[in-house]
Amino acid sequence: MTRLWGVRPSWRTEVLGEFFCPGCGGDRNYRRQRGRRWLRLCGAPALPLGQAGTSVQCTACRSRYAPSALERPTCTKLSGMLRDAQYTIALAVLAAGGAAGRQAREAACEVIREAGFEDCGEVQVLASLAALSGLGSTDAPHGSGSPLDEAYGGIGSGLAIELHAALEPLAPHLAPQGLERLLLQGAWIALADGPYRPAERDALAAVGHCLHLGTEQIAELLEAAARTPHP
Repeated sequence: MTRLWGVRPSWRTEVLGEFFCPGCGGDRNYRRQRGRRWLRLCGAPALPLGQAGTSVQCTACRSRYAPSALERPTCTKLSGMLRDAQYTIALAVLAAGGAAGRQAREAACEVIREAGFEDCGEVQVLASLAALSGLGSTDAPHGSGSPLDEAYGGIGSGLAIELHAALEPLAPHLAPQGLERLLLQGAWIALADGPYRPAERDALAAVGHCLHLGTEQIAELLEAAARTPHP
């Protein structure tokens, strides 16, 4: 028999967009909706009973999730964040090493191309490096480094800021193996033209900390990279 009465929410759509649906396991469209509970008689709303809160509904599987589901980046956005992270790490390591060794520059270009910047060559990399390395330098007295320069091995405050901006939002969304590989890619660039320089170690330590890796873990990964040939 059909129930004569019951309590069910009524939903009003506030925002449409795209998100990563935990149920579907991929990028889907969503509706962010605000609900209101109603006492229903024979299926028709009869008496409002208060707010039902806000939820996010996948338009594909129709499942509902808390608004916090929107905090996870879509696959498309995550891919872009990963590309930017690899690019910024490569620039930071080159800056710390003075960008002097051709092997290091070639290794950096290889990492950047593998990240998805297929048309990016040495000329473009060095131009970006020069631009980013100069950011923030005008605020400091001539001949003295900014606090960020000192903290990150002289890579430049512009690149230090870029490291924070590119890596810290990405770190919570990668598996431990993914975080370690990002640091190792930077290590391989530094090692391409010889042992680590002190500034390169400092820059790689900064990369590791931005990725939320522990100090001991960073040291172990850098030592392992120095003992193992680039795969």
